[in-house]
Amino acid sequence: MARGEHHRIHAQDRVQRNRLRIAQEAARLMSEHGIRDFHHAKLKAAERLGILDAQALPRNNEIEDALREHQRIFHAESQPQLLQERREAAVEAMRFLHAYEPRLVGAVLDGTADSHSAICLHVFSDDPEAVTLFLREHGVPVETQTRRLRTSRDEQVEYPVLLFAADQLPFDITVLPRDALRQPPLDRIDEKPMRRASLATVETLLAEGEDGDDFERKLAAALR
Repeated sequence: MARGEHHRIHAQDRVQRNRLRIAQEAARLMSEHGIRDFHHAKLKAAERLGILDAQALPRNNEIEDALREHQRIFHAESQPQLLQERREAAVEAMRFLHAYEPRLVGAVLDGTADSHSAICLHVFSDDPEAVTLFLREHGVPVETQTRRLRTSRDEQVEYPVLLFAADQLPFDITVLPRDALRQPPLDRIDEKPMRRASLATVETLLAEGEDGDDFERKLAAALR
């Protein structure tokens, strides 16, 4: 093998090793410190590891895989219980918000939720204030924010977000217009349309008593 080819292969191996190290450290930071932004987590991980090569930054899906592995190794007993608790609470909240056609999204849906995770829902109304008023009329103290979501590769739209806690669990409710039921925003991990599950889908999956990989396989089938 020519020396130049040997150096090229060695450099590629080093980049791959560093990508894995950064993904694993980003997963640890997300799990132990509650960081939820993939980009922030990998930049912080690279800084902590002293890796300056931009080519070594892993993709978001690599970090998600590392997060699942981290939870499997270090939180095999606690994480499934925390996840189940949040999925059950999501069902209760979705029943309560049924008039706004709620959809479960995020870590509670994809199975990576932990003690830091909010229960994230999308609800749909052409009058966002109506959702806020509905919650406050039922005695739910709501904090309001905004969030930008990507509706295409080139466009982001700002939506209202309602934050509150129920039974000591945090809820994060994004209010979208009703026509967004047909076109989900893009996922932060793979830039494909975001996975969302209706109340009926989550109820069915929970009623079957599955968790872990079985739940995820059935969820994938239900969302096709």
